[in-house]
Amino acid sequence: MADGRLADPLEEELEGEESAPRLRLSRRGIVVLSVLGAAVLGVLAWVVFFSSVLDVRDVAVQGPTDDKLTADQVRGAVGGLADGPLARVDLDAVRHRVEAIPRVAKAEVWRGWPHTLQVKVVQRTAVAAVKGDDGQFTQVDAVGVSFATEATPPQGVPVVELRLSQPAKDVDGVISRAQLVQGAVAVAAGLPPEIAKRAGSLLVHSYDDIELQLSGGATVRWGSPEQTDRKARVLLALMKQKGTVFDVTAPEAPAVSG
Repeated sequence: MADGRLADPLEEELEGEESAPRLRLSRRGIVVLSVLGAAVLGVLAWVVFFSSVLDVRDVAVQGPTDDKLTADQVRGAVGGLADGPLARVDLDAVRHRVEAIPRVAKAEVWRGWPHTLQVKVVQRTAVAAVKGDDGQFTQVDAVGVSFATEATPPQGVPVVELRLSQPAKDVDGVISRAQLVQGAVAVAAGLPPEIAKRAGSLLVHSYDDIELQLSGGATVRWGSPEQTDRKARVLLALMKQKGTVFDVTAPEAPAVSG
């Protein structure tokens, strides 16, 4: 160097880097890349939302286990909502359609890419069958929803039957028959499984006088629908004793006779 100093290799390297040309996109290049990116996204959006490439080809149904609620019934309820691209299917609308089926308690709907609409249903389960004046039996689930009426009651659930006493008939304007049935259904829903499978009928004489007839001839005097959980626990303990009449109308003072 002119001043007699030795050249610093590191300094020379840095000077070389500073003098190297830098790659810079021109404004036109940026515009071109932006247009290309937008075009790619546009094509993808068209393929997903508007073309037939990702159309729904199958409605897969999970849940129904008997001939009362079939997969074909669920597909029929979905109907034209499953036509066209899978991405455009209104999942909430499909769910509402499926849940409108009387025997469906709940439905879940989701997309199974690339071509399947997935529907999972939870079927209503009867806890009681209410005998009508016409001899038909209306099935009711644990939350009190009536969902089917048939000529015979389903196996393994008690039959609710109104056999009102005269005092109960006299206060029909105060406590309606619908309320009496609702109370009996609440009792049926609260029965322990080991009692429910033996239950033959729930006879409603009045709001405070519900009677449960069990297979084998035993009778349970239940009283009102109030304190159903406590009465159920007491009844389980009470039935370890021999007897034909079990009284839990007052769960704090139960009784066995017969």
